[in-house]
Amino acid sequence: MIKDTLLSRSTCVAVALSVSACGFFDSADKAAPEIPFAPYAEDYAGKPDFAQLEYQHPIPTADLYKITPKNLSFLDQEQVDQIYARLSAGPIPDGAFEGDLFFPRGSSGKLRLSEIAGGGLKGLLVNVVGAKLDLVGETLWKGKVFYRDERVLRNRIEDLSALKKLGLVEESPDNPLQKATFNGKDQWLLFPAKLYCGQSLLDGRRESIIIDYAFTDDLPAYRRMPDVLAGRDGFAIRDEIRMVYPGFYLGRAYMDRAFVVNFVLYNKEISERARDEFTKTGQVQQDCWTGTQQRIVQVKDAGQG
Repeated sequence: MIKDTLLSRSTCVAVALSVSACGFFDSADKAAPEIPFAPYAEDYAGKPDFAQLEYQHPIPTADLYKITPKNLSFLDQEQVDQIYARLSAGPIPDGAFEGDLFFPRGSSGKLRLSEIAGGGLKGLLVNVVGAKLDLVGETLWKGKVFYRDERVLRNRIEDLSALKKLGLVEESPDNPLQKATFNGKDQWLLFPAKLYCGQSLLDGRRESIIIDYAFTDDLPAYRRMPDVLAGRDGFAIRDEIRMVYPGFYLGRAYMDRAFVVNFVLYNKEISERARDEFTKTGQVQQDCWTGTQQRIVQVKDAGQG
């Protein structure tokens, strides 16, 4: 009963700490992207070697555009992992991105939050779990804002009412809530995270862009409530992302280093502006270590379709 309560009431909060609000992207794409995959089995011994996968099944640059923020959910988790392993970090994002989580084909459509948290919840979270956190689920994140130069990220929140009902928002004249306008809508900027390049917890051959909530209490405008929920005294959220193509990132969210859920981040303006050049060259700025094993990029000849 306790685990069920934790799962049902905390799911969207923990997800929102890692990603954007459920349901930003609709499911207009009706099929999985036609991307080659290596054979695999369910057991760990049956997983492919990522280096061999990339050598035998490189993804042509143009074929990366078969992948969209909407159609990844038609893949199973192993296929999502195989795509992630064939990506590089690309540039650390800058500016506002929309986002969404997704559950792969064959999954339960639920987070494993109760399994991960277990009995080790800190006192703060015990109190939070006891509240009606299901009220929070549909009112939180509509995206993220990256401040590339400062190596900082903040989450965009459109509606604070549910958080306020739970007493999770501190308001003070000396520390006012940060606010900005995106797509004509005012949104609050909460839950800061630090940005840096670091080792992927899935594929250690090259770095990923890390979104780390652990030590953010020294960042400007940090407020203990609700920002602490994402940090080391809360759910200990750590995300990592890699670029599918400019403007579009595939992410993995972890809680206490345990994988929780997949997510996507998308900036339409960046994607459309950079598409022609990226399709032709396959080249993009790399802010993170690309590893000693060169990533294989296939670019179609000008005479090809």
